[in-house]
Amino acid sequence: MNCNPHRVFPVALAAGLLLSCSRPQPANTAKYGVQVQAGPMDSILLKDYRPDSSLVIPRTAIQKARFPVIDVHTHGSMNGIRTPDDVEAWVRTMDAVGVGKSVVFAGTGASFDRQAALFLKTHPDRFQLYCGLDTGGIDQPDYPRRAVAELERCYKLGARGVGELSDKGWGLQSKTGLPRAERLHPDDPRLDPFWKKCAELRLPVNLHIADHPSCWQPLGPRQERTPDFQHFNLYGKDVPSFEELLAKRDRLLAAQPGTTFILCHFSNQAHDLAALGKVLDRYPNLYLDLSARDYEIGRQPRAARRFLERYRDRVLFGTDMGRDQAMYQAWWRLLETADEFLPGRVWWPYYGLELPDAVLERIYRGNALKVLNSRPL
Repeated sequence: MNCNPHRVFPVALAAGLLLSCSRPQPANTAKYGVQVQAGPMDSILLKDYRPDSSLVIPRTAIQKARFPVIDVHTHGSMNGIRTPDDVEAWVRTMDAVGVGKSVVFAGTGASFDRQAALFLKTHPDRFQLYCGLDTGGIDQPDYPRRAVAELERCYKLGARGVGELSDKGWGLQSKTGLPRAERLHPDDPRLDPFWKKCAELRLPVNLHIADHPSCWQPLGPRQERTPDFQHFNLYGKDVPSFEELLAKRDRLLAAQPGTTFILCHFSNQAHDLAALGKVLDRYPNLYLDLSARDYEIGRQPRAARRFLERYRDRVLFGTDMGRDQAMYQAWWRLLETADEFLPGRVWWPYYGLELPDAVLERIYRGNALKVLNSRPL
């Protein structure tokens, strides 16, 4: 029998571990000193396994962040923001949890214009807008000029950064299905004028390069992330490897030292903090946001705390996880408390980092105040 995330997995409770298989378990198999036997739990789907914990441990409820927060990674339309009432509801949530300002990624063209009118006319002090990259006609000779022109237009309308630009291997361009040689990757020379204009206007760039490394691994019982993330999988697809994409990142950082880049999701390298630290040491124009990587730092709390203490001046707070009040408060609990065995989003439990105040303040807002462009319109 071949196991996959949608098939039934034999399950055993042994040393607190969930066991899965690629073949039926023989009768009386010993696992971790326990004799595995057939029983009712054999019919449980792995994706449905949600064990209750009997641990009696502290459960700290934090309503508001310890310091006023600047969230540098949010999406307006993706977060369901369509009307002024939606904006007002978001601001009320931000007030309740202690978020002073949110950076909203608004795209280009009509999308940017619509969101600029929506956010900057209602609460210009609570939101900062980033524009995207115009990727129409990337094969035309005048493309670099047009990309810069749209950037300047958005800047005049209130854009104070660029992002989230995403290249998971398919390129930055909006047109899909292009052969590899025709894709627009961040280190493409056609983008040199764009990056230089970002530096000139002091616009930080939020960039998503590659994805979680498990995306390049086969789907199945040994896949690191749960089936909820399987649609992101890139195994066997016509994309560069994880390592090739990180090499493109490094070439970009080296070629554009005057441009400030915020690599979101810990640059998709939080699984190897030692290697990520070396990248930060090499490129002073690189910053990180920690958005949507709670499951990386939460399951290696000691290593993550050491990393954040060392690079306290290079990491910014971001969410990228909607705008629900409980979502924000889960972040405060993870970063501020020493609570253990916190519920996680991707099966793995988390452990609180209990970051020192000096580190929290830098991550929550200090670094954002340093990096973000707050020029008035």
